[in-house]
Amino acid sequence: MVMRTPVKEKIDRTQATAKPFLKWAGGKQQLLPQLEPLFPQKFHRYIEPFVGGGAVFFHLWNSGRLPKEVYLFDSNEELINTYLMVRDEVDKLIDLLTLHREKHSREYYYFIRNLDRKPSTRLSDVERAARTIYLNKTCYNGLYRVNSKGQFNVPMGRYKNPAILNAELLRAASLALQGVNLKVLDFRRLPEISHSRDFIYFDPPYDPISKSANFTSYTRGNFNDADQQELARVFRELNEKGCYCMLSNSHTPFILELYRGFRIEVVQAPRTINANANGRGSVKEVVVVNYD
Repeated sequence: MVMRTPVKEKIDRTQATAKPFLKWAGGKQQLLPQLEPLFPQKFHRYIEPFVGGGAVFFHLWNSGRLPKEVYLFDSNEELINTYLMVRDEVDKLIDLLTLHREKHSREYYYFIRNLDRKPSTRLSDVERAARTIYLNKTCYNGLYRVNSKGQFNVPMGRYKNPAILNAELLRAASLALQGVNLKVLDFRRLPEISHSRDFIYFDPPYDPISKSANFTSYTRGNFNDADQQELARVFRELNEKGCYCMLSNSHTPFILELYRGFRIEVVQAPRTINANANGRGSVKEVVVVNYD
């Protein structure tokens, strides 16, 4: 893949508004007004073990409330690599996305999608990140899904003019991510690295409210009931350590039972990723917090 010489541009921190640069199932951008009153007023460090689209992180950065130490984790290696490249190589990334935008077609989409099916293909980290963003912006409903071999398998979406490149958005996100610790990390390790008064926001794959609503295949292993139970155990362990914990999940009997004893708020969340347009709309979610 040929790379052009990037044109570096600087962005003013006081004028930058950072927002998610990826579409992500269960993204919290539209839910922020309901989440805002639930954030703790003061905390030492900020940690997200399921960063996803990063809406809560960017919101807290925009409002100037993030501490010096911020940790964004996820089990999805491609996602974390993309965040790293947005942080460290945003100009090269923009350059590659410009090429993807110029070449975009049905044939090109499936060529790029199938690169992870070719053992001989060796992409650099920034090329991998550009591929992830390109596929995210052009695939069906922005859904990230992989098969048991870890291969991206979402068909191409029907967009007349997909927003493959938004340079201003990427540069604002890059600015927000400066100094942020990014790492592939399993949520089970949080008790090892967390301290009292850390604010930890959990936005895990949701407990499915129906079989057709199950969007947990964003890594090779699905997030199942046993994982939800492990997450609830970790939540309670962090509570004992004095961490400020906040968790979003489905409003289901299973989740309500797992977090019995904690403060549980109900919010109304828009849902747009659904194969059936009639199934899109507002759905109840819970927000579990362990503080007043």
